Amino acid sequence: MKLTMLGTGNASVTKCYNTCFTLSEGDEYFLVDGGGGNGILNILEEENISIDSIHHVFVSHGHTDHVLGIIWILRIIAQHMHKNSYTGNLKVYCHKELREMLDTLCHMMLPKKFVKLFGNRILFVEVSDGQKEEILGCQVRFMDVISPKMKQYGFVLNKNGQKLAFCGDVPLKEELIPYVRESEWMFHEAFCLYEEREIFKPYEKEHSTVKDACELGERIGVKNLILYHTEDKHIKERKELYLKEGKPYFHGDLYVPDDRETFDIF
Repeated sequence: MKLTMLGTGNASVTKCYNTCFTLSEGDEYFLVDGGGGNGILNILEEENISIDSIHHVFVSHGHTDHVLGIIWILRIIAQHMHKNSYTGNLKVYCHKELREMLDTLCHMMLPKKFVKLFGNRILFVEVSDGQKEEILGCQVRFMDVISPKMKQYGFVLNKNGQKLAFCGDVPLKEELIPYVRESEWMFHEAFCLYEEREIFKPYEKEHSTVKDACELGERIGVKNLILYHTEDKHIKERKELYLKEGKPYFHGDLYVPDDRETFDIF
């Protein structure tokens, strides 16, 4: 299984794209979030990821930097369905309130012929806490990440006994630790460096710092920790600075990916 980070930034970035990524097995892709606009289409094209190979999409929550790119994904896939260039159906996994939001936005923004595919070939799967689905041949357990800002979901993907945890873009809550403990891979947001917390004020925004995320990963026995959803003021030095701050606190393998970076997960 491969991971491609399509974007790595928070909602306000201009020097990189908003956080979203794909997991892939062979020619099949699972898209997680869509960023804030149609820039996702260009990124997919540059990474040679055919939109016709995406049959599973997960949307974590309704903030603009996660959901607006999904509108473009739905539009283009519906367009391809009409042209008979898209084989099979698309499944969109999200919680009930987000499904209602997407339905409203799409009815307002997309041509009626595209929206008519909803429930026919574009299938919304409303997920609840603890619900399990099979995606890319793996068991995916969805979880409410208990966000105080807007209802948000993450998931734990299990492949042959190995776990990959996606925790959304809020700090991991203590109640969720039993589900992600000792994961082979964990995604965790890191809004900024701890030493710059007074500049970026992550705690006021319900976010964490590099140091916080690394201390958590160490405490719960994560083997590989991926930091994302960051500020972009240090974009050229971000990897170096974040690794320097994080490694004293996390002794597994620490990753600070750039946009479009791809590497093997399992």
